[in-house]
Amino acid sequence: MLNKYFIYAFFCLLMCGSTGTLATEDKAVSTVLDSYHRAAAQADGKTYFSLMAEESVFIGTDATERWSKPAFQAFAEPYFSKGRGWEYVPQERHISFSPDGKVAWFDELLNNEKYGLCRGSGVLVKEGGEWKITQYNLHFPVPNAIAKDVVRMIREHKPE
Repeated sequence: MLNKYFIYAFFCLLMCGSTGTLATEDKAVSTVLDSYHRAAAQADGKTYFSLMAEESVFIGTDATERWSKPAFQAFAEPYFSKGRGWEYVPQERHISFSPDGKVAWFDELLNNEKYGLCRGSGVLVKEGGEWKITQYNLHFPVPNAIAKDVVRMIREHKPE
């Protein structure tokens, strides 16, 4: 019986040309995500939004927060222009690729001073040789032990 890791390595050789290519793409995607978080922390809107595809969507923690790139720029600009950003520090990240190597999806655990442990997930597409974020979804992982209480609180919440 073939080892599952052998099969994975063989698949990567077929689809990516070499395992080095896969490692290079993994590093490239991580670099984009790290730059994205760093730009947000430094309130560097120019860099932050340059890492997003024109058709990108940012999904925030509130159910009302589904922003196109222009809408998210309009939301963030008042904060960034005053030097105020937000810092989410990656703790763990997992990246996967489509067989053709042109789409990557990820999930990452992040630490934030105000919110604690958060999770980001999303999709990047390779455009003109560069990886661009097409969707970023930020949310709070809810421990199963308190999920019913959290759901109850959400149901009872009255929008402002």
